[in-house]
Amino acid sequence: MESDTAIKCEGMKLLRDHLGIVESERFVTLMLRDSFDYTEWQRDLYKDVSVVDLYNKIKMREIESEQGESNNKTE
Repeated sequence: MESDTAIKCEGMKLLRDHLGIVESERFVTLMLRDSFDYTEWQRDLYKDVSVVDLYNKIKMREIESEQGESNNKTE
């Protein structure tokens, strides 16, 4: 199991990689500013997605990520 610090660092890296620095900071600010119920938000976020569809999307992302990593190693 990773430490809390390692998880926070990895999360921020993912946000920066996908949103950029400014939008990542904006996202964090929005999350902290609003009265926020993460469980309710997650429930609403995926309410129209079946577990099977969500699983398949996650697996596809993993495959794409692994392919990207292997391409980077061969360059």
